[in-house]
Amino acid sequence: MPTVTTHAPGTFCWPELATLDQKGAVAFYRALFGWDVTEQPIGPTETYAMFTLRGKNIGAAYSMRAEERQRGVPPHWGSYVAVADADAAAKRAQELGAKILAPAFDVMEAGRMAVLQDPTGAVFMLWQAKNHAGAEVLGDPGSLCWTELATRDISAAEKFYTSLFGWTVKHGSGGADGAMQYYEISNKGTQQGGIMAITPQMGNMPPAWTPYFAVNDVDATAAKAKELGGRVYMGPQDLPTVGRFAVVGDPQGAMFDIFKSAR
Repeated sequence: MPTVTTHAPGTFCWPELATLDQKGAVAFYRALFGWDVTEQPIGPTETYAMFTLRGKNIGAAYSMRAEERQRGVPPHWGSYVAVADADAAAKRAQELGAKILAPAFDVMEAGRMAVLQDPTGAVFMLWQAKNHAGAEVLGDPGSLCWTELATRDISAAEKFYTSLFGWTVKHGSGGADGAMQYYEISNKGTQQGGIMAITPQMGNMPPAWTPYFAVNDVDATAAKAKELGGRVYMGPQDLPTVGRFAVVGDPQGAMFDIFKSAR
């Protein structure tokens, strides 16, 4: 696919890993997806690991801050949504019932961001691009291809996100048996994610956005993740007429999905 140079507002534009073992996590994902990495200093002792695919930026990893660890936040993948104005979008989100965890701030010359928690409890980030647009590859094997919200109130989530980003939502069903209620998200006509209800089988899972990474072979990638010290939480299994997927965790427990489209 062509290199992405800009993301329309409302687009999931950047997956970012918060981890307790940055060196170990980088090694895991490099081996699993064939990513390369460039380390950029972000402080006296810290670096920001930029993952690349064929020389194009696709995501990143950083070591969790002390305050995150103290709050008991587990390693996780975070999701950024492109906006034209991070300050205005954060204000609008707050009016719609979101909690501002970090007000909009500049990330050097890369862009401006804010950290929010939606009314159902899921955390996400806003990204106003300056010198860094976000992921330069989407949909290719090894890159972000879908982003999914698991929540305990899908109706409230739909109302919030459609009001904030102007997304359109198609109501349907999902899961291997097609029995699960599933909302497909489109941004300006482009499908990019979904919203699903947290099921009893998910236990005490907190509401969260989770990235999907495209792969050529779900079964082989899931098996390789286990060999590298990761976990397979679900699957691999087929989604009729859609594709094949598995829910995977890295060695520190950060969860993500792998997917191969049936098309």
